[in-house]
Amino acid sequence: MTNNPKTSDDSGLTPAGHPEQKVLALVPALRKPDLMVPIRSLGANHRARIATHLKELNAHDRYYRFGFPANDEQIQRYVDGLNFERDEIFGIYNRHLTLIAMAHVAYSQLERHKAGAEFGVSVLPHVRGRGYGARLFERAVMHARNEGVRTMYVHVLSENTAMLKIARNAGAKVERDGAESEGHLVLPPATLDTRVMEMVEEQLAHANYQIKLQAKFIRNTFSAIAQAWRPGDPDRRARQRSAADN
Repeated sequence: MTNNPKTSDDSGLTPAGHPEQKVLALVPALRKPDLMVPIRSLGANHRARIATHLKELNAHDRYYRFGFPANDEQIQRYVDGLNFERDEIFGIYNRHLTLIAMAHVAYSQLERHKAGAEFGVSVLPHVRGRGYGARLFERAVMHARNEGVRTMYVHVLSENTAMLKIARNAGAKVERDGAESEGHLVLPPATLDTRVMEMVEEQLAHANYQIKLQAKFIRNTFSAIAQAWRPGDPDRRARQRSAADN
């Protein structure tokens, strides 16, 4: 923020009439920086990272995500079968460009405005408890609304209390049938606000990803140079030539 008296008051906050506040009002996640999680749509070029992410889940996590303890081969078949043209995949990357959380919004084969969508999510163990699952669900709901979907479904094992809590907190009605539970959330129609929110969030997430990509390239470059110039190393010249070639 700026201290220019034309754009801020004594509190240091942007005044209500300022254009920036109008954008913040449309995107609730931007009002509190600590809650802003860059979530971007993933295309087929992210398929390998999706596979790596899912294979990092242990047997218990795979059981929750797929309903059975899927092995690596079964996960790979699932990833190979992802339809990026029909469905929507969302992901959260850390600064090392590791896919730490992802969601799959699978649409019905029917026309979207008459159909529902099913939500599935996975979060790596070391980043749980940060609200990533809930943020992915919010992002998926917003996208589904903008696509004309009327109902979002969550079909999970009844013991998956974390996912059921996310669904209930969003207002979904959950019905239990023995070992499995299904939640369904009736979605209101899209509005101008939801369309603007999705556009802004996607642009911010894309920019964030590009920054992380450039930062990783710079780190790798400096690391290679440092290794090439390490003193007392008999292979230094070979690494220098290799670094220069790259």
